[in-house]
Amino acid sequence: MKAVRIHKPEGLEGIEGLVYEDAPDPQPAIGDALVQVRAASFTPTELTWPLQTDRAGHDRGPRIPAHEGSGVVVELGYGSAGVSVGDEVYGLIDGYRDGWAAEYVAIEARSLAPKPTTVDFVEAAAIPQAGLTSWQALFDHGHLESDQTVVIHGAGGGVGSIGVELARGAGAHVIGTGRAGARERVLELGADDFVDLEQGGWETAVGQVDLVYDAIGGDVLARSAAIVKPGGALVTIMAPLQTERDDIRVVHFVRDPSGAQLRDITRLVDQGKLRPQVGAVYSLTDAREAFMAKSTQHIPGKVVLTP
Repeated sequence: MKAVRIHKPEGLEGIEGLVYEDAPDPQPAIGDALVQVRAASFTPTELTWPLQTDRAGHDRGPRIPAHEGSGVVVELGYGSAGVSVGDEVYGLIDGYRDGWAAEYVAIEARSLAPKPTTVDFVEAAAIPQAGLTSWQALFDHGHLESDQTVVIHGAGGGVGSIGVELARGAGAHVIGTGRAGARERVLELGADDFVDLEQGGWETAVGQVDLVYDAIGGDVLARSAAIVKPGGALVTIMAPLQTERDDIRVVHFVRDPSGAQLRDITRLVDQGKLRPQVGAVYSLTDAREAFMAKSTQHIPGKVVLTP
């Protein structure tokens, strides 16, 4: 099959190491589904993530990026359940496996869910990573409940925007933050308020909240512990945070694949409560240009690759 593979991270965010080339056809193992890829999406920094070795420490060699995507099931491995040949699906793959930037991908069947019927394959490919990250941040780790107040840092980004919609749908009071240019978009997504992080004293403008969901990190993360109510939580996907406060929970996590949670997300998409954010579409042959564009240009939403 044809695939994009990273041989050695080189240049900006490892992008110069990407090569479009022939690769071995994947074979579905026990519990796997083989999916013919219709669209794939990625995180621009993923080429430099520490995934060069497998969990046993062995070098993986050239690997295929793009952890999320959509397509059609064409074959099942022994013991696979929950999907059938011919199903239109989407999902997030284990980062230690070859990804979706190829004509075919072998993925654990339990990581797949039915593609939402109200969106196409390109839009569906933009959902799993941001959707699962925000779902797990808000509900699994943040324990968000109706009528609570949540701050979402980076609310205009691909991850934060879905966070706004999920939190709003759960009945929370949502305060989105970011640069001033994101205000209109964040309010359109359903946030109750927007706070410009470039203004002085933004913490005062936010006030005290039950939950902070951080997708920015750095100084914003460091200053966020002060705005969490006693008994509340600060959840970040950026970096661990050390704080002197012992009356709040601080969680740093990496999202997990989950077909079960994606099924819940599928229902929300089909009900019109979640909108995929696609900023640009590139051919798989132009993957290097796609990664470069997402890394160097202000492209709102996800960049998607199509074989």
